[in-house]
Amino acid sequence: MRIGEAAAAADMTTKTLRFYEQQGLLPPVHRCPNGYRDYSPEAVARLQFIRRSKVAGLSLAEIREILQVRDAGRAPCAHVAAQLAQQLASLDRQIAELTALRASVADCYQSAAQGDPAQCDAEQICSYL
Repeated sequence: MRIGEAAAAADMTTKTLRFYEQQGLLPPVHRCPNGYRDYSPEAVARLQFIRRSKVAGLSLAEIREILQVRDAGRAPCAHVAAQLAQQLASLDRQIAELTALRASVADCYQSAAQGDPAQCDAEQICSYL
């Protein structure tokens, strides 16, 4: 199938597909005598895997590692599980940091909402922060 069809089947743009090709995430694609790329169902499945991996928050470097394991003839399931565990741990850290930040901003907002600007200390830029 042509690039537009392959991109649509993988739910991405042709520009993104070309980028993944340039990054080496796809093996070289067969070209027809007229020069058009001819994507196989396997190439589309690989693009769909890349897209699902990006949705799961994996980086292109992490995706490349998984694909290298697969291309070496080994099932990457354990490697994928390890990558997803790292992703979950990272998300949990980010959620904790955002929760703490939200609490801090809420405290500042409470002070600002209950404060009287006329009572501000002229020596400070803003007493709410």
